[in-house]
Amino acid sequence: MTTPNARRRLLTAASLLVLVRPAAATPERMAQAIAAYTGNVAPKTGRVTFEIAQLIDNGNAVPVTIRVESPMTATDHVTGIAIFNEKNPEPDVIRCTLGPRAGKAEVSTRIRLATSQRLTAVAKLSDGSCWQQAVDVIVTLAACIEGEAP
Repeated sequence: MTTPNARRRLLTAASLLVLVRPAAATPERMAQAIAAYTGNVAPKTGRVTFEIAQLIDNGNAVPVTIRVESPMTATDHVTGIAIFNEKNPEPDVIRCTLGPRAGKAEVSTRIRLATSQRLTAVAKLSDGSCWQQAVDVIVTLAACIEGEAP
């Protein structure tokens, strides 16, 4: 049996949890995550196509496709594709490993977005080069806000 004081402490602790927001990544943390992914190779802009809606009604399950121009041969292929963001709790959204037998350099998934922000897709190629494409998206109903107090 719980005492009134124990119930009061539990309710107080529960109400405090409602007010706590998840930590957000920052543009600096995103840049650090990209540098770690590329091994400090500065990505060039181009060769990467980032397909995502510019205006997103609901950030809970946002469809995204990344394509990279590559012949996908044994000597010239994409080895990895990653997506990074600047305002979700973690800057890494997804990392995919590819090889020449993948046939084409393309990945599709759904991601959660906490708020309007910049997303960057980075591709690593077998020659050691890295390529990127960045997009700005506007999220009208953010994901990751369950339990927020008004």
